[in-house]
Amino acid sequence: MTRTVKENIELQMSELEMLFSMFPNKGEITLQDDNTFLNVQQYLNNASEALPHKIEYMVSVAIDELKERVNLQVTLPYDYPNAAPQLFARSDAVDRPQQLQLNKDLASYIASLESGELCIWTAVQWLQENSSPYLENSKFSSARESKEKVVKTFFNRMWIYSHHIYRQELRKKIFDCAKKLNLTGFCLTGKPGIICVEGIKENCEEFWHVIRYPNWKHISCKHVESAETEGNEDHLRRFHSFEDLQFQAHGDYGLRNDYHMDLGQFLEFLKEHQSEHIFQILFGIEGKSSDN
Repeated sequence: MTRTVKENIELQMSELEMLFSMFPNKGEITLQDDNTFLNVQQYLNNASEALPHKIEYMVSVAIDELKERVNLQVTLPYDYPNAAPQLFARSDAVDRPQQLQLNKDLASYIASLESGELCIWTAVQWLQENSSPYLENSKFSSARESKEKVVKTFFNRMWIYSHHIYRQELRKKIFDCAKKLNLTGFCLTGKPGIICVEGIKENCEEFWHVIRYPNWKHISCKHVESAETEGNEDHLRRFHSFEDLQFQAHGDYGLRNDYHMDLGQFLEFLKEHQSEHIFQILFGIEGKSSDN
């Protein structure tokens, strides 16, 4: 059955409203954009010709027998349910290998369902019924490793380059994701746009997975700095928070295409954080101070 984009979005919203009725408590469903309902309704009522942003939300799934939760991140392409949704499950109680296996098995299950049908509730049910072994295996593995050796922490610092970063909803997604994953660093708005995140390796990798999907073009991870330590990794951090970095722009601040960041100020900022060497990696040129 072929549906129009508007018909697909109507179905997506009906499914989301159903999920809100099934998960009425605060925090059980979190919208990526608080204006989702307003923007979609304007589009469906023909008040706006522009397509709304893709619907994104997170469902916090309780695994009752273990008193744990698995968070299901949902991103819906415009042609869902004709196309499969983008799903990613994570939990603080699941280690990296088990999390990868959980998502692999979830994707396999979703692919086995009949095409064209709404399936987010089905995915939630699958997680409720099938997550326990992944959580239990993670706990067993963690207990065994703690007895065998001192726990080592793998620390990453990722340097991400984008052609530009302007949109408020994109910046909100970046900051929300960094906060959720306990990452420090910065986001530099403008043209080009630069993001640096540092923290636990798995959290950095998840940040990269979340922000570049579903369809962020002209973005690349230029460089990753890695280190290994025992216990807490905070002494490896060069940034104390995740900063909203803005410099005086060249050109007209109000014209999007002329909003170029000041590379000289950026170089000075990198020097202050022992990261001057990154300038050449990002831009292919040797950085020179403004006083040279």
